[in-house]
Amino acid sequence: MSTQRFPLPDVGEGLTEAEIVEWRVKPGDTVAVNQVIVEIETAKSLVELPSPWAGTVTALLVEEGDTVDVGTAIIEVSSGAVAPAAAPAAAPAPAAAPAPAATGSGSGSVLVGYGTADQSGAGRRRRRTAAPSEPTASAAAPVAAAAPAPAPVVERVETTPPPAPALPKASANGGPSSGRVAPDGGAISVPAAPGSNATFGRVLAKPPVRKLAKDLGVDLASVLPTGPGGIVTREDVVAQAEAAKPQALATYADDDRPWLASGSVSPDGRRTRVPVKSVRKRTAEAMVASAFTAPHVTVFQTVDVTKTMRLVASLKEDREFAGVRVTPLLIAAKAVLMAVNRHPEINASWDEDAQEIVFKHYVNLGIAAATPRGLVVPNVKDAHRLDLLHLAQAIADLTATARAGRTTPADMSDGTITITNVGVFGIDTGTPILNPGEAGILAFGAIRQQPWVHKGKIKPRWVTQLALSFDHRLVDGELGARFLADVARVLAEPSRGLVWL
Repeated sequence: MSTQRFPLPDVGEGLTEAEIVEWRVKPGDTVAVNQVIVEIETAKSLVELPSPWAGTVTALLVEEGDTVDVGTAIIEVSSGAVAPAAAPAAAPAPAAAPAPAATGSGSGSVLVGYGTADQSGAGRRRRRTAAPSEPTASAAAPVAAAAPAPAPVVERVETTPPPAPALPKASANGGPSSGRVAPDGGAISVPAAPGSNATFGRVLAKPPVRKLAKDLGVDLASVLPTGPGGIVTREDVVAQAEAAKPQALATYADDDRPWLASGSVSPDGRRTRVPVKSVRKRTAEAMVASAFTAPHVTVFQTVDVTKTMRLVASLKEDREFAGVRVTPLLIAAKAVLMAVNRHPEINASWDEDAQEIVFKHYVNLGIAAATPRGLVVPNVKDAHRLDLLHLAQAIADLTATARAGRTTPADMSDGTITITNVGVFGIDTGTPILNPGEAGILAFGAIRQQPWVHKGKIKPRWVTQLALSFDHRLVDGELGARFLADVARVLAEPSRGLVWL
């Protein structure tokens, strides 16, 4: 009988931990391959994890509500498989020296730059053996191969092997830049140094399968291979994509304080302490890193948007926009895209490790959205290619998905510039903090009717305030001012966009 342990996989980009929300099985239950065994909450979404094996659950290694690191074993399953016969019982085999092997938490998806945990404790320890798709020097490999389904990681108790070196740290933007433009017109960069992505290099998959995984946002290193020789098949990728679909945040009827759900109330009832986790924890980490890494500068401009309001009213009556939500934010988003086209230097990021600036030749437009789980910033991919109608549809889908708690990590990755609509809360303006990895963020304030000098006379006009925060390492004052002025010009006179097309 073979007992296997399932480590918590990396279900998203850059995630290092997750909270166990609900176990769907208990010790003694029989499970099948791809049966959902647990629901976890990451910093981005709720995800159901399937079982990689068929067998009987022998132990749940973590409790509901626990937050565990990626790679930590969470469940133990007995497959019932019989291991290959060892040496005859009458002649005990001498103890074999431990074979060199990678050590760590057992994760099949170690994050680049983090490496594996260096466990220096004495005595016996846990050790992972590679999946059939990985080369292995362990004597326990035949036992792993006897499992009914390929497993990404199998943990067994053995003597202490030498610790494995941590993986080299990769740059924050995917690797140092070489000054070459990518064939698809993407960022100017080159792959990270050899060895920095070695974990992913061992995944066996054909080019069409790799393309499918990229299109679906699936990390091949987290897929359970079922093909001959441990190769990842198309069905494996599709199954992983289906299993990784996030779910809406669980709420209760008449629950108007979801943020207190996991808290503990003080004996006098005057305080509630809530652990910082999930979206709130990730947002706090990102904002602290951004605020104290990038030198922020904010410039402001007050603009008459009366003509923008007329355009919005006109589009609402347009038959092509029937069923599409049209708001001033849509025109502001289009104005930002036009300004980026005129000032492409602002569409960049700072690579601290390589000490280089990475210019992006595409615009993934982030829209900050307030949700019950906290602030998320999904982005419209390749927004620069969309006309006004398709941009309106993309923004509507993006915000609806975010408020329903179904935003995936891929939706929030690789943003290039962001808009935060503080005006929807009646706020005039603010000094927004940059989304990490971006050089600019525009705060779009409330639109109010107020006295305004128009053509030499005081008239009631629709007026708003814009605030642009930018990274002063990448954007100097002149560039920031010109960019904001161009956004304002389009909002003041939308027909200006026809001149800049």
